[in-house]
Amino acid sequence: MIFPADAPRVVKLSGHGVRVCLEQEEKSQQVGDGEWGTGRAGMQYRDLIPGRLDGRYIASHIRIPNGGPVPDYVHHHDIEFQMIYCYSGWVKVVYEDQGPPFVMQAGDCVLQPPHIRHRVLECSDQMEVIEVSSPAEHETHVDHDMQLPNASIDANRDFGGQRFVRHQSSKAEWLPGPCAGLESRDLGIGEATNGLVSVQVIRAAGPMPSTAFSCDSEMVFTVVLQGNVVVRRGEEAQESLVAGDAFHFGAGLLAALSEGSSDLELLQVVANRAA
Repeated sequence: MIFPADAPRVVKLSGHGVRVCLEQEEKSQQVGDGEWGTGRAGMQYRDLIPGRLDGRYIASHIRIPNGGPVPDYVHHHDIEFQMIYCYSGWVKVVYEDQGPPFVMQAGDCVLQPPHIRHRVLECSDQMEVIEVSSPAEHETHVDHDMQLPNASIDANRDFGGQRFVRHQSSKAEWLPGPCAGLESRDLGIGEATNGLVSVQVIRAAGPMPSTAFSCDSEMVFTVVLQGNVVVRRGEEAQESLVAGDAFHFGAGLLAALSEGSSDLELLQVVANRAA
């Protein structure tokens, strides 16, 4: 077991009748907002939600600069929610009961339901993903007994009240978005989590007027995937955001978007109830 994945400070090992727990005497220095640190399996992480909403959610920008085989192993997470969005490059993964390994291309997404066994196999150079999880700190358990892919296939299997989702952007249907000048594609996560969290990608489909978004849920988290936009949250000063930037706001607040570029594309995650 490793805890937490983005900055491990507790490791538990067992075998041959022996159990060992390795724990840092002092809490490791926290990586600052927007800074990169090294986490599990040599992956590099940076936080996208300052403060992590008091530990309720973590949004990580994860990258592997040099492609090839990934030193990963079959594992699972003690989580309530976790999704992975492929931001750039490609990554080959395999999941319990979901058949042979497959490649996630930029724009693809998976929902990893609680405790589904999985493994990252290999990736391209400059591979980057966006991962959103709840709670922010959670245990990662190794499963030495399971080999993936496993023999059974059950695409609709229930994992803790959720089911696995593989969303392929190349097969997605774009529909009119939340306002004029925008269109969106739903990633199917709302249905698969019974409304716990919904996720969509929103992009420019013409000139975008100033658009207001209200939040009647616990959190709206948004990443600028490409292009640029100006955002204002509540009474705060407006900010100019570019690709790789992110913002979030909570219940009862209003956010306004304006001056979106013609190539604007956003990943929006809405947590519909407290984790």
